[in-house]
Amino acid sequence: MADTHQDGAGSGADFDLSQFYQIFFEEASENLDQMEQMLLSLDLSAANDEELNGIFRCAHSIKGGAATFGFSDVTELTHRMESLLDRLRRHEITPIPEMVDVLLESADASRSLLARHQSGDEGEPVSTAELVVRIEALAQGLTEIPQVNRSAAAAEPVQPAAVVAAVVADTPAQAPAPAAAQMAEPGPVIGTEPPEGARELMIEIGPLSRLELGDAIKELFRDIPGLGTIQDQVGTKADHRLFKVRTVSTDDELRDLFVFHVSKEQVQISDAAQPQNATEPVVEQLEAVVDEEAAMPPHNLPAEEAYGFFAGAPGSPEAQQNQEHAVIGGAGGTVQKATPKAAAAHMESTSIRVDVKKVDQLINLVGELVITQAMLAQNSQGLDPTTYQQLLAGLADLDRNTRDLQESVMSIRMIPMSTVFSRFPRMLRDLAGKLGKKIDLVTLGEATELDKGLVEKITDPLTHLVRNSVDHGIEMPEDRIAAGKSEHGTLTLAASHQGGSIVIEVRDDGKGMNRERILNKARERGMDVSDSMPDSDVWQLIFAPGFSTADVVTDVSGRGVGMDVVKRNITSLGGTVEIESVAGVGMKVAVRLPLTLAIMDGMSVGVGEEVYILPLSSVVESFQVKADDVNTVANGTQLVKVRDEYMPVIALERTFQVPRADESQTSNIMVVVEAEGSRVALLVDELLGQHQVVVKNLESNYRKVPNVSGATILGDGSVALILDTGALVRRTRH
Repeated sequence: MADTHQDGAGSGADFDLSQFYQIFFEEASENLDQMEQMLLSLDLSAANDEELNGIFRCAHSIKGGAATFGFSDVTELTHRMESLLDRLRRHEITPIPEMVDVLLESADASRSLLARHQSGDEGEPVSTAELVVRIEALAQGLTEIPQVNRSAAAAEPVQPAAVVAAVVADTPAQAPAPAAAQMAEPGPVIGTEPPEGARELMIEIGPLSRLELGDAIKELFRDIPGLGTIQDQVGTKADHRLFKVRTVSTDDELRDLFVFHVSKEQVQISDAAQPQNATEPVVEQLEAVVDEEAAMPPHNLPAEEAYGFFAGAPGSPEAQQNQEHAVIGGAGGTVQKATPKAAAAHMESTSIRVDVKKVDQLINLVGELVITQAMLAQNSQGLDPTTYQQLLAGLADLDRNTRDLQESVMSIRMIPMSTVFSRFPRMLRDLAGKLGKKIDLVTLGEATELDKGLVEKITDPLTHLVRNSVDHGIEMPEDRIAAGKSEHGTLTLAASHQGGSIVIEVRDDGKGMNRERILNKARERGMDVSDSMPDSDVWQLIFAPGFSTADVVTDVSGRGVGMDVVKRNITSLGGTVEIESVAGVGMKVAVRLPLTLAIMDGMSVGVGEEVYILPLSSVVESFQVKADDVNTVANGTQLVKVRDEYMPVIALERTFQVPRADESQTSNIMVVVEAEGSRVALLVDELLGQHQVVVKNLESNYRKVPNVSGATILGDGSVALILDTGALVRRTRH
């Protein structure tokens, strides 16, 4: 496999790597996300080996894949990240916050470089020279980061080797160790002199089909700053190359690096004082490597097999079948060593990538199936059960299987809120550091699921709300201590299902909102406000376009272009925003969104000749009512008393102006629905039943209709409107 890849990549033969580009970009993005989360959760005072190994493996996977496809800028940067992480996990240096900072910035830079490659190398690449210098200095244990000429760095974004070498050479604490005695007729020393304490190795590579492969390995030391130095030595065989190397890299790292040119079996590494013999077998040496790597995850496989798109890659069927063996080797063969607890370590692939368009098509087809099933069920109601027993039994099975299929298909598009919440720890860390605040993030209800379409549209509004809480809500540490609070503020993100809606809350324990300040700002803008306004109306003023109470415009907030965007985006989704605030205690912003799924359980009700659908999740109860049970109060508002609770009455007949053939007929059934924390009683003629309905977007097919969230096709082919219970509840408030 190694030779096949090598030939195809090197000569452009019959192996096209471009077909795997998209898979690599997706997996690299996942690795960067995972690395970022692990870095953010890393406890520097008690970092354990498993955490550091996990971060290292992410960088290692990205580096190998980038090298496979020839993305040298990403390879260079991730190699330096890998070197720093390796020294950390070997406890050769002490972790400090600056290391987390530079690794996070390097992950961002890698993401930008990969995005540029994915778009066909459009635009200017980001400069990585400064990052490489900082990483190199931290990897060498320096606490003061050397300065690098930014203009020079920008001019050489991919190859900052000279800059790194110059910085390291100017650092007195990192003087190179004395050169070892050289062998007869050695070649020139190539590469960057490693720091003091580097190992001196003899590396023999062979047999080689082309001696130029040895020159390619030498170029690695020239191109990768900090890798070390390499020098040709006199060999004993014509098809072997012998080198003396000074490096801080481990044997395993060197083999992983060389594997792009030769297989691991061709590499023999020993201490410089030991003699080299190219004729000795390498099995014992490889078994020693296996012993060390057997406990490691499969990221330590040869680089071209480590990214999920080659045979034998982690997660592939071949890898799963052979998970009980640790495999080291290339095209020339493998050395296997059985590992204990193989069954426990066996992992299966748990997911596949599917285009969202295919999922949407599947959901639409299931929706049509639900409509067809409803039509068959309705048309079979008049059949004699005795005569058509088998047919009716089959229709009952169809009903059950259709419901199970619908639930399974809908769950494919459902995504847990943890996907949304996972983006905020990094943002919160950066904002808190920029503002000099100390903030803890708490997430609740991460398992709450919502439709993928909603996830994509709710992320931006939530980002605005979080930034607003961090900047305006949570105080500076000294102010919190003076107010008797902990110097660490707390920002809470919570998600839950309530009735037929999902509620996402952003809460902070900051200073809350200043009522007088908001009113004064509103008056300055010429808005019609009064001191007698209730708090709930005052808080809504911050959603006015351009409204801001910030005294200073910063890159965090203050331009007044955030909260109005939040309100507009959420309203466009059929949702609402509610604010609660207590001065000195904190504030809560609750975003309530309808569960706009393609198929839902509904209750059909009849009013005159019309049929309306109520989301079953909003229905609380139904009961028969007498005319004298309904009381009319001021402004013609009607109320009904239900178990000592008065609630507004909405007559759907008047709301939708339903014509009646018999004017004397009146509605006498009430259905209590709940939305946005309030209840109303809907007056209808009859209850028709409960069934699944396929939600059709009325706005895209016709136009926006007040108090209606969508439409559906009934079993007889007629169209019924799905009522927006949230809008009906809001109507009673006004």
